[in-house]
Amino acid sequence: MTAVKKLFLLDAYALIYRAHFAFTKNPRINSRGMNTSVPFGFTNTLLEVIQKQKPTHIAVAFDTASPTFRDELFAEYKATRQETPEDIRSGIPIVKSIIRGFNIPILELDGYEADDIIGTLATKAATQGFTVYMMTPDKDYGQIVKDNVFLYKPAYMGNSVDILGPKEVCEKWDIENVTQVIDILGLQGDASDNIPGIPGVGPKTAADLIKQFGTVENIIANADKLKGKLKERVEQFGEQAILSKKLATIVIDVPIELNEEELAYTGPDAEKLKPIIEELEFKTMMPRIFSAASGSATTVSAPSAASSAKGAQLSMFGASAEEERESAAEQTEKITIHTTAVNYRLVEDPDEQRALAEKLRSKKEFALEVITDEAEHFDFTIQSLVFSTEPGEGYFVPVRQPDDVRVFAAALSDERIIKVAYNIKSSILALKKVGVEVRGAQFDILLGHYLIEPEASHDLGIIAGQYLNYQLLAGGQTAKDPACERVDIALQLKQKLNKELESRRQSLLMRDVEMPLVDVLAAMEFEGVKVDEDTLKWMSDALRKDSEAVQKDIYQLAGTEFNIGSPKQLGEVLFDKLKLLDKAKKTKTGQYATGEDVLLKLADDHEIAKKILEYREYEKLRSTYVDALPRMVSKTDVRIHTDYRQAVAATGRLSSNNPNLQNIPIRTEKGRQIRSAFVARGEDYLFMSADYSQIELRIAAAFAKDQVMIEAFRNKRDIHSTTAAKVFKVELDKVTSDMRRKAKEVNFGILYGSTAFGLSQNLGISRTEGGEMIEAYFKEFPGIKRYMDDSINYAREKEYVETILGRRRYLRDIN
Repeated sequence: MTAVKKLFLLDAYALIYRAHFAFTKNPRINSRGMNTSVPFGFTNTLLEVIQKQKPTHIAVAFDTASPTFRDELFAEYKATRQETPEDIRSGIPIVKSIIRGFNIPILELDGYEADDIIGTLATKAATQGFTVYMMTPDKDYGQIVKDNVFLYKPAYMGNSVDILGPKEVCEKWDIENVTQVIDILGLQGDASDNIPGIPGVGPKTAADLIKQFGTVENIIANADKLKGKLKERVEQFGEQAILSKKLATIVIDVPIELNEEELAYTGPDAEKLKPIIEELEFKTMMPRIFSAASGSATTVSAPSAASSAKGAQLSMFGASAEEERESAAEQTEKITIHTTAVNYRLVEDPDEQRALAEKLRSKKEFALEVITDEAEHFDFTIQSLVFSTEPGEGYFVPVRQPDDVRVFAAALSDERIIKVAYNIKSSILALKKVGVEVRGAQFDILLGHYLIEPEASHDLGIIAGQYLNYQLLAGGQTAKDPACERVDIALQLKQKLNKELESRRQSLLMRDVEMPLVDVLAAMEFEGVKVDEDTLKWMSDALRKDSEAVQKDIYQLAGTEFNIGSPKQLGEVLFDKLKLLDKAKKTKTGQYATGEDVLLKLADDHEIAKKILEYREYEKLRSTYVDALPRMVSKTDVRIHTDYRQAVAATGRLSSNNPNLQNIPIRTEKGRQIRSAFVARGEDYLFMSADYSQIELRIAAAFAKDQVMIEAFRNKRDIHSTTAAKVFKVELDKVTSDMRRKAKEVNFGILYGSTAFGLSQNLGISRTEGGEMIEAYFKEFPGIKRYMDDSINYAREKEYVETILGRRRYLRDIN
């Protein structure tokens, strides 16, 4: 009988990101303060498949940093992805070491993504007698599933493993053939990869169109059979849909060989793997790893009837709850839920809920958390409320309807009671949506730690380990015990952080600035902002036409047609064909550099460079703003709700996300037009714009006690003209516009540390002139020079600088 050949192909980054998100709230930290969440999650996933599925062959595919053919097709491909989190960046080399320790090959190839490598090997292996499992949560792999090639979605957050063959994929996508997955993606797009699709076409419309016409190409060919806005959109964005289909298509002819011998799984290498696992402090994982090597499956088999009766559960990465308890205790000898007495209760009965509400009202303070589903754009609903009134105590209240929340409205709005939470703004916002207000003093663990250590990680798990020597449960963010544990620990942390804030003289900053600001931001987020979708559609059409016109100009200037969005093709046209530079700069991957800095230097002398910059502006405005903003509109109230974050920038600056409303374009006329799409919510409302007048200079004058500058402000003289008169030694009425322009650059430039070289670059003058202007400035405004010198000396002595309200910016490397 021929042995079954079972090949598992793992999509590394998809599994790594899944591990990261599983532990976001409660990261795993070892005794050296190292965040081990990503290696732990990935290794558990790997062990799960080795021990339960027993692959005969296995490999792990990674993306590389080099551009792929998709970047050449579409410059904005994956452009909306946020910066890789630090725990992933630092975890990837460790994950690769672990994979090598298991004697599993790592597959990566410049120019291709892991999807393409897996798709190619799966296709080849299917013809050579293998049963193939593509292990990834990424649904796009459904397009290459066949009778002996399966999509294997690992267990996650309480869900079991999901194995999809052709039948399951077709049911999930509502299609007749798996090859139509790419047609669906071509129509609806894929926000995670910034694949645009056709604006306004969602999964249901896409499935209906594919049922009727079969492919994207047939839909476009039969656009005249469609009606209304759908017809307009297909006609307008047909080419974009075809491009999107290409971007979503997994390549199955990557130049990579299927080497059975190299892919055969032979078990882990103890010499390589043991030191890594020991350093990470995954102590209970060691016997699991090497029992897998010896063929024993006792530690990983499905829970027995006895263990099930005792309530044993598998974690989202395959380790049993019992193993998690051992690991947490052994790993760092920290306190855990299993080594301390706790009373975490599920409160479902209405009478018990009312009794809990009365109990909350009798307390001076309590901790809370509101758990919602994961719906985006303000369309979430509340799933549960969690409370704690004293250490070791927690109450988990499932929410089935808004009235379940209103039972607690009186306690939440009681101004006599202090409310404690981790990231309290999210809870305030969720409650506000169902008409329940949170009033009274508040204390946010996230913000308290942010003030104490502004540049550190503010994960609750890290804070708990640091101040309470406590290890939070891993995963299960919406389950009773982890949720009760979080509010319990938040309540305990309040006292610790309060003392630390007092010792640093930051209590007033916390009480009078940060916490009141939470309510303001929650109100702003709740209110949202309305956008005129018709205006955005008109802009999209206009930008597309502008872009197409400039594209024709570029082709004419280049003497050939090419993909302008491809850095590779663009570089070849500019520097090989047109020879705009004798020695053009190249990137690490060997391609010509074609970034904005390069094109700006060429734009004065070469019309094609100027046109390319113009083309890029139109395309970026269209993909990043004009076409993206309508997708962020909430179905709840037809407004956009950004997320304001206080605990991001070490300087105390606010951050705005999804979308970033602080970054709506303003530098160009086309960019400024986008702002006109933001409108007041009704006829009785209007936008009001307010700004400080030269606030930085007024603050500098006050702090530096510079009498010359203070006098200019008091007498309402133009500060830039005053500076110009002083620096250029002329009477105030003799100051020219050019002098004022230069003085303005000096005023702001010097405050922000500009050097003689910096001024020379910004003003188009020599470095000597720049130095002379700085010298003249400090001579006329000696208070500013003295203040700057004193600030630097203070920072050298304390290794931090401090605002008048007590916010600190640590500068530990200043000396």
